[in-house]
Amino acid sequence: MTYHPKSDFLNVIKERGFLADCTDLQALDEKLSKGVVTCYIGYDATAASLHVGHLLNILLLRWFQKTGHKPITLMGGGTTKVGDPSFRADERPLLTAEQIDANISGLKRVFSRYLDYGDGPTDAIMLNNAEWLDGLNYLDFLRDIGRYFSVNRMLSFESVKSRLDREQSLSFLEFNYMILQAYDFLELNRRYGCELQMGGSDQWGNIVNGVDLTRRVLSEEIYGLTTPLLTTSDGRKMGKSQGGAVWLSSDMLSPYEFWQFWRNSTDADVGRFLKLYTELPVEECDRLGALEGSEINAAKIILANEATTLLHGAEAAAAAEATAREVFEKGGVGDDLPTVVLSAADVGDGISVVQLLVRAGLAQSGKAAKRLIAENGARLDDAPLTDTGLVLDASALAQPVKLSAGKKRHALVRVD
Repeated sequence: MTYHPKSDFLNVIKERGFLADCTDLQALDEKLSKGVVTCYIGYDATAASLHVGHLLNILLLRWFQKTGHKPITLMGGGTTKVGDPSFRADERPLLTAEQIDANISGLKRVFSRYLDYGDGPTDAIMLNNAEWLDGLNYLDFLRDIGRYFSVNRMLSFESVKSRLDREQSLSFLEFNYMILQAYDFLELNRRYGCELQMGGSDQWGNIVNGVDLTRRVLSEEIYGLTTPLLTTSDGRKMGKSQGGAVWLSSDMLSPYEFWQFWRNSTDADVGRFLKLYTELPVEECDRLGALEGSEINAAKIILANEATTLLHGAEAAAAAEATAREVFEKGGVGDDLPTVVLSAADVGDGISVVQLLVRAGLAQSGKAAKRLIAENGARLDDAPLTDTGLVLDASALAQPVKLSAGKKRHALVRVD
């Protein structure tokens, strides 16, 4: 029998497609129906920004707050020093404390676009697990916490098992990660009354560990909930595009490129993405997602505008749409295109168009750029680019030039 939640939060996320698994859905529903619940999602500070692959869970926290509950964004200042081994083929590169702190300040700017932080009962708070992990005494931790973990059980988790089955090395440092993540839940419950951890379904084993540990040490009834791991309808991992990661920081990806990512969604994904990545009513998402032919393009523009407005604001979304119309419909340059600024020293006696395609992010390597040109996929100022050996000098770049890869990806190059 399908369970129909009573709480606003579970109703919304079930209807919109956020819900994968829950440790005890009915008990959590009761808890959410009775008052404010505190929940957390953890984010390791491995980069200066989050990307679109993280957006599902950020919006999950946003819905949690909008339906009357308190979100915690937990920065992994401590756990980033270890690195999450989940579903990775190799060990993560270890970062210095300074790199981690710099990354955390970048992440804060992204979260503040989606969540309201403050001191109120449902205001979000940002914490750093270095607060309790950095000061741990190793022997005390082993005695007080380590005894609750079965190595046999830890080896059975899919994230670890898949690594060992492929005979890929798993360091003892990484093996400790799941214990530290479980300990985070214990500390958040003890310090902040946190009763729910959420995350992607690849974190299910780590979340269950935290639920079990907190129940055994503190005898508290707490819960875990996961979202599905999303791929696009053509099988690509969510958050990746041909140009690399789709970052949420405007320092790393322009609002126009972010808008363009959503505008380029495949037809089959539009309805689902509208439900997950915008706040339009579900009925409207279903109506737009069912459009066909040229009409689905209007739905993609709505998706791009809504998603961009949430992150970068309505003005940036409108500017991106105007640029797209200028570039696509009128063959112009557009005011908001991503721009590569070169110095006179960069250009020197001349710079190859292959290098420019790579610098502009339209090709990932020189080899890929040459292939793009050979396959007639590149254009220079809207004219087909056929010569892989073409070199542009400073006079050719005195005015901005427009580079294109296919019909939808464009950039300007100019000399400053």
